[in-house]
Amino acid sequence: MPQPLAAAYHFTVLEETDDWLVVNKPAPLQIHPSKPADAGLTLWDGLRELLRYELVNGGQVSIINRLDRETSGVVLVAKTSRAAREMGKAMMRRQMHKTYLAIVHGWPEWEQVEVDEPILRQGEVMESRVWVKQRVHPQGAPCRTGFQVMRRFEKRLADRGVERFALVQAEPHTGRMHQIRVHLQFTGHPIVGDKLYGVDEGCYLEFMETNWTPSLESRLLLPRQALHSQVLSVRTPELEQTWTAPLTEDLERFMAEGR
Repeated sequence: MPQPLAAAYHFTVLEETDDWLVVNKPAPLQIHPSKPADAGLTLWDGLRELLRYELVNGGQVSIINRLDRETSGVVLVAKTSRAAREMGKAMMRRQMHKTYLAIVHGWPEWEQVEVDEPILRQGEVMESRVWVKQRVHPQGAPCRTGFQVMRRFEKRLADRGVERFALVQAEPHTGRMHQIRVHLQFTGHPIVGDKLYGVDEGCYLEFMETNWTPSLESRLLLPRQALHSQVLSVRTPELEQTWTAPLTEDLERFMAEGR
C-alpha cells in the first residue's frame, strides 16, 4: 500500500528497492531548487530527508524523469550511482515509456491522433513575452505525441454557461520541453489550467506578478495545469517494470462535477 511521506512535502512513495524509489509527485511541488528561496521546499529536498540513511552510507538522490512544477504523477529516483547510470542509458535508448492524462478544453473531433510537429523556443523565431515558451515551427526539433480521447464531459460554469471538456491520454514519443502542452494547444484543445499554453499566455505573466487571484480562477478554472504523469515503464534486459500513479483528487473532482 503506497504511503504518504510524513513531512511537509506530501508526496507518496509508490515502490522502493535498494536501487530505486518511485513516488507520486503532487502539484505544485517543484522537482529541484531553482533559486536560494526554494531551498527546503522541493521534491529533491524531501527525498534527501527521506533517504538520509542511504546518503550517509554512500547512496545518492538522482531524479530520472523530471516533471513541471504544476504536473503531478510518477517520478523515478535512482538511489545508487549504478542505478542512475542504467536508468540514464534506458532513457537515451528509448527503453523508458511514459503515459500522461490531460483534461483539455473542448471535444476533439478525433478519437485518436498522432501529432508529428517540430517545436522550438518561440523567442528564436518571433518576439516572445515569455522566454521559456515553446511553439510548433518547421525549424524546430522533431517532436511526436500520440493522443487518445478517454472521456468527454460538460460542466456548467458560473457566468459562462455549459462548456465542454475531454480527458485525453498522451504518449510522448520524443522528450522535448513542454511537448504535450504545445501539441495539445496546436490541436486547438489546450490543457485546462495551463497558464502558458492555455486560453491566454497573459495568465502566466499575471500569475508571476499577483499569484493566484479570483480573476485568474475565472479564466483558468484550475490553479494548476490538468496534466498528470500516469504510467512510467522501463524495459531493459536487466529490468522490466511499470509504475502507475492514480489520478489526483483535484482532477478527479473537476471531472466528477461535470456530466
